[in-house]
Amino acid sequence: MTAISDIEASLYQHFEQYIRLSDALKEALKTNGRFTVFKKKELLHNADRICTESHFIYQGLVRTYFIKDGKEVCEYFSAENEWINSPRSFMQQQLDVYYIDAIEDTQVFSIKLQKSGYLFDHFPEMERYARLSMGDILWHCLDRINSMHFTTAKEKYNHFCHTHRQISHRIPLGMVASYLGIAQETLSRIRAEK
Repeated sequence: MTAISDIEASLYQHFEQYIRLSDALKEALKTNGRFTVFKKKELLHNADRICTESHFIYQGLVRTYFIKDGKEVCEYFSAENEWINSPRSFMQQQLDVYYIDAIEDTQVFSIKLQKSGYLFDHFPEMERYARLSMGDILWHCLDRINSMHFTTAKEKYNHFCHTHRQISHRIPLGMVASYLGIAQETLSRIRAEK
């Protein structure tokens, strides 16, 4: 297991991409969260429950998916230095369709909704962090929508490999096909052409 100080340093480095972290905010982050390990295939969030925690991934890989007609449909993947939760469930405190599970053993820093509320109430710079980091997420979502609607299967796969180049080799082929909305056989054929 990784030293907690390494996880804290990674967390602080992530925040400092967007805001300046005071010593007080560093201490508040540390005391209002906890470190957790999820084993491969373990659920971080179950769609049958309201999402009450957000997880910063220090090491590992997770997927967010929903179930349609008995099949798992991958919505997105998250890896090191990203936050993961079921956004609507977390923010509105209601059930949503998303499950989140670990593709690999995954180490996270977890923070409960109430604790994150405390951070936003007591540290105004957290508002700036949220605004700037959500801008990055919005750009990624819009980019994905454009790729899904306006490209061929081969172009979708190439786009996926480009935007997920640091993690694409860690994701099982069936999950990639589900994410792209194409049959696994089609994806295998596209990969064979490369």
